[in-house]
Amino acid sequence: MKRINNFLILTILLTLFAACNKKTEASDLDKLRNSNNTKSYPAVQMDSMQAINSITKQKVQELLDLSTLYVSGNRNTEVDSFIYSQMESYFHKPDSLTFRRMFKELDSMKVKAAKVNELSVYKEFYKKDTLDYAKFNVEYFDDKNKSLGSFEKNAQYILLSTSKLKKEFKFYFLDFYSKPLKKDSTSVGVTK
Repeated sequence: MKRINNFLILTILLTLFAACNKKTEASDLDKLRNSNNTKSYPAVQMDSMQAINSITKQKVQELLDLSTLYVSGNRNTEVDSFIYSQMESYFHKPDSLTFRRMFKELDSMKVKAAKVNELSVYKEFYKKDTLDYAKFNVEYFDDKNKSLGSFEKNAQYILLSTSKLKKEFKFYFLDFYSKPLKKDSTSVGVTK
């Protein structure tokens, strides 16, 4: 019994001693005052391909969001015309055929939302030109947020320099839901 009492007294004394030596923490205001961006927000380094991938995915998603908004509207209101002009700003030289293929697909499936799942950029060489393409997987959803399926799509884009001094570029689509160029090929095998 004496051992248990001594043990309890010792634990109580140790807890009191630990409580007395507790360090006071800095307040949130002091933490903010003494912090800087390098500690609070670490910089993420990206190479040029990662940056192009990220920007392209963002632009594809934004264009699909605007398209589903436009298709779900009446297409004759001021808001719809504003959305349409926003969509045209994503293209280098928009014309009346630019959205026809996409609107037809979205209308036929009654799409209310779209999500870009995977995206990769690649280059194709045609004669002396290098063409930039984005291959992406888009998932369509109906008005009850039920998946209508995932589809592989392509978009051709261009990066135009905005100034000669800085490395700034403007992103434009040339063709959306485009088909990549067919390579000249001859069939191999036995023909009858």
